[in-house]
Amino acid sequence: MRDIVHNLKIVQAIAPAVLAATTEGAAIDLKGVESIALVINSGAIVGAGDFTAKLQESDTTTPADFTDVPDDYVLGELPEDLAANSVAKVGYRGHKRYVRLVLTKNGGTSIAAGAVAVMGGVHDRPVA
Repeated sequence: MRDIVHNLKIVQAIAPAVLAATTEGAAIDLKGVESIALVINSGAIVGAGDFTAKLQESDTTTPADFTDVPDDYVLGELPEDLAANSVAKVGYRGHKRYVRLVLTKNGGTSIAAGAVAVMGGVHDRPVA
């Protein structure tokens, strides 16, 4: 019987930090995986920081090539606004090679946040 630790690939999508501007996450390569969930973990909000999250996709890692993921390819829903001290998750079932998370600052000062990508159905196992 396999354990879950060696069957999940987890990479940092957005490094945990106090974010005071819109932040584009890392391009997550989906080659060799069958499923993905992106998990956002938020902390304190300062100065009524107002941030939203969205998922983008691309066939390349060029930042300008990323476009918003159509609703049909998003599994679950991200909150309209990120809340303090919360966790949100969303999945992707599209066909592009790369996805990324974007946290958009709409107003206020800042939010403490980070995100990870959790991938399953990894073709090359065990995952280190």
